[in-house]
Amino acid sequence: MKRLKDNINSSYVSAMNRLGGRHARERIVAYVESYDDVFFWSNLLRPLETDKYYFEVMLPSRTSLCKGKKIALANELGPRLGKCMIACVDADYDYLMQGATLASAEVCSNPYVFHTYVYAIENYQCYAPALQQVCVMATLNDHHLFDFESFMRQYSQTIWPLFVWNVWCYRYGTYKQFSMLDFYHIVQLGKLNFYHPEQTLEKLRHLVNAKIARLQRQFPQGRSTYKPLRNELLRLGLTPETTYLYMRGHDLCDGVAVPLLNMVCEQLRREREREIRRLAEHNVQMQNELSAYQNATAAIEEMLRKHTTYTECPQYKRVQTDIKDFIDSLHPQTDTAAQPAPPAS
Repeated sequence: MKRLKDNINSSYVSAMNRLGGRHARERIVAYVESYDDVFFWSNLLRPLETDKYYFEVMLPSRTSLCKGKKIALANELGPRLGKCMIACVDADYDYLMQGATLASAEVCSNPYVFHTYVYAIENYQCYAPALQQVCVMATLNDHHLFDFESFMRQYSQTIWPLFVWNVWCYRYGTYKQFSMLDFYHIVQLGKLNFYHPEQTLEKLRHLVNAKIARLQRQFPQGRSTYKPLRNELLRLGLTPETTYLYMRGHDLCDGVAVPLLNMVCEQLRREREREIRRLAEHNVQMQNELSAYQNATAAIEEMLRKHTTYTECPQYKRVQTDIKDFIDSLHPQTDTAAQPAPPAS
């Protein structure tokens, strides 16, 4: 038997808000996909709160531990969304599909569903201008050994045409022939020469071009549909320089960002430890300082999850703009023209 609280919807939350009185702030429930999403969406929503509205971020299911976008947008939840109950989800490829699938139509057209624009939260965590800060957090060394922004820009430009092909396969139902996993196996970073990253990019370019040639032979119909799709993606805000933000988030972390960070952070840790050994006046001091430094450093994966430098990302700000517009629509400005004129003196 279902309990009353299992049928909570936007109207129920709205009614509960009215019990707080005319001057109390109204609650807007924001459902997210998993525990990891609570921190991200809470940080995104908190600056948008006003003296009239505040957000409460929670998981959608009160009856199980099920998580994920399918649960957040399930049929039992969809009709319950409204002005006081919204869903905040990863865009995945649904934003790029632009309504080509049922899930995409829900994500792109439902006014109470907000998405990340980039593939997932992990893509924000791997935002190129933030990677240097992640290195500092993990190693406590601010030496700029590697130009993350330049490398990620060139990496994105290299994989861009193959990424469009991957989206093409999902848009036209041939993804089994070229899935996200297939794409990942090509674009993941292998051995990276720390001092000559262009060698890695050149090898990647050869792999990408070879796969594109095979896809062109396999799907000749792409001659007439590939370019229009590429232009559509550009209109949606994708650029060759930011392709990495729209590829699958776990693949970006595991196959690109973490290998890069491991390489740089290892160099930074060794640099700091050499400095300690050089400056130590005796062996006991050296051992104590090395131990203190090693205890103060942190795992790269942990710092990737905890940093918030990605808040300057344009796509992140776009999500905030969408939600701010939604909040503004809840309390439209009163039309001054409709106000009665003051009595004549």
